Amino acid sequence: MNKAILVGRLTRDPELRTTGSGVSVCSFTIAINRRFKNAEGNYDADFINCVAWRQQAELISKYFTKGRMIGIAGSIQTRNYERDGQRVYVTEIVVDEVDFVESKSQGDSAPASTPAANSNSFGADDGFIPMPADDDLPF
Repeated sequence: MNKAILVGRLTRDPELRTTGSGVSVCSFTIAINRRFKNAEGNYDADFINCVAWRQQAELISKYFTKGRMIGIAGSIQTRNYERDGQRVYVTEIVVDEVDFVESKSQGDSAPASTPAANSNSFGADDGFIPMPADDDLPF
């Protein structure tokens, strides 16, 4: 089984490209803090290279930017190629799933949450139907 689940922050804006055959591919790196502090009392971070294809690539490039928290699930993949006579080895996560981990920032156009999620009273336009009192239930 090859499954990696990661949550971290993007180190730069995702880079969206298109292959010669028209398939979208998005490359990005996420920084993930380690659980324990180092000898200086700071948390070290690991920088994980990731690649997403097709609709996942387009979604990531559209909705995520540098510094945003992202959750991904995918598989670890290795590959190698030759550059200037030297063999280069690459290990990366091929993204299968992506999740929004934090709400939108205050500067975005849509609110981070709906009023119904922040209150116990439901308005007429929120899609909920009022229920009768317990003694009026049919069961």
